[in-house]
Amino acid sequence: MRTVIVGNGMAGSRLVGELRSRDRRMPITVFGAEKARPYNRVMLSNVLAGASAPGDIHLTDPGWYADNDVDARLGLPITRIDRRERTVTSADGDVTPYDALVLATGSTPVVPPLPGLDAEGVVVFRTLEDCRAIVRHAESARSAVVVGGGLLGLEAARGLAGRGVPVTVVHRAGHLMDRQLDPEAGGVLRRTLHDLGVRTLLNARLSAARAEVGRVSGVELDDGTVLAADLVVLACGVRPETGLATASGLTVDRGVLVDDRLRSVDDPGVHAIGECAQHQGTVYGLVAPAWEQARVVADVLTGRTARYRGSRLVTRLKATGIELAAMGETGLGDDEAEVVRFTDPTRGTYKKIVIRDGLLVGAILLGETGTAGLLTQLYDRAEPLPADRLHLLFDGLGTGTPVDTPVRIPDTATVCRCNNVTKGRIRASWEAGARDVPGVAAETRATTGCGGCRDTVVGILEWLDRQDPGPHHEPGAEVSRL
Repeated sequence: MRTVIVGNGMAGSRLVGELRSRDRRMPITVFGAEKARPYNRVMLSNVLAGASAPGDIHLTDPGWYADNDVDARLGLPITRIDRRERTVTSADGDVTPYDALVLATGSTPVVPPLPGLDAEGVVVFRTLEDCRAIVRHAESARSAVVVGGGLLGLEAARGLAGRGVPVTVVHRAGHLMDRQLDPEAGGVLRRTLHDLGVRTLLNARLSAARAEVGRVSGVELDDGTVLAADLVVLACGVRPETGLATASGLTVDRGVLVDDRLRSVDDPGVHAIGECAQHQGTVYGLVAPAWEQARVVADVLTGRTARYRGSRLVTRLKATGIELAAMGETGLGDDEAEVVRFTDPTRGTYKKIVIRDGLLVGAILLGETGTAGLLTQLYDRAEPLPADRLHLLFDGLGTGTPVDTPVRIPDTATVCRCNNVTKGRIRASWEAGARDVPGVAAETRATTGCGGCRDTVVGILEWLDRQDPGPHHEPGAEVSRL
């Protein structure tokens, strides 16, 4: 089966790897609009902050495609799909036939149609090249404005502040990260950011960017306020990239409509995964669902039985000095569900769990996320909750054992959501000789997605090291299972 993948980002490149791990002979051609080999887009905030170099976030080695007999055409976007002839046409005019076509075209940044946004120094934050441009401008910037107070915008703002650039976030909603947080949590987060050097303006709308000699010099808000800035970062959201799908006659709503096998509802020979796919009314914008979808499509294309049932999302903010995890229906109030809260704004702490019919349906942990693993497990599996709700918010409560320690996590619990890695797999890789995070990552891919599970993986490895009976212990030997 000749498989063509359109898109070489986090979804498309993962599908290539999943297919090749199942079938060494399948002809695979992947087209990527970017010239760079695939990289972890989630870790761009680390590059912006200076915590990682661009070369640290690539997902494949330089020679991987050649070594695995994959025809990778990078920097070569697809311009046309002919579903009747089952071919795709690339920007160089070449026509490539397919038996199975997978669209992994991702999303396009939203750029408001406002005056001045074409000036030098106005940059969207989406690709590795965008990140390099922001870093380059930040080296001489006296002040910066980030437009958008969502997840990506706040990561950009914190990264710039960490480089010593005064930053103001302009956000149109009444509180930060309004899609994931309730107003109270948004208020605590705003205070924390202020303490870290990030100013925020809420209920504020950009009306234009000002420029001098072609270079941005500031922005104007709809109330007439003018903010000086020689760097403006646009993080106004994204929209699924569905132009090719629409032009080829596929049914598109917000994304390409797909069934439980992630096939287009119009053409079983065309699949869609990642941010361009819409499954049961939902377009997922995080890496874990995209990689789960890649696994399902790899199974389907290699003759295995697989269904995609949707994903339950956990959002983590990756910014130095801020710990945040949010999941589920966080906006419900006391009149709609059982809600347990703890707030300590002076210390930047806000915790909330939302319970309905005895099950966890939402949670926010800001400032201290020690029970995030436990809550994620309860949320994922819809397991009954303990009667003492406070144990879900605080580590141990003086019992001597934190509720989220490796001892308490069962082997079946998912530690790395992005790659669906359980504690049991991490234990198995440790027993096989992977005694540090890079070793476990190479064996299981844990920590290579959003990176939010790294501390938990470190804790498990340290705990396993303490269980090692001594220097004569064999790597594959059994370790007592607590």
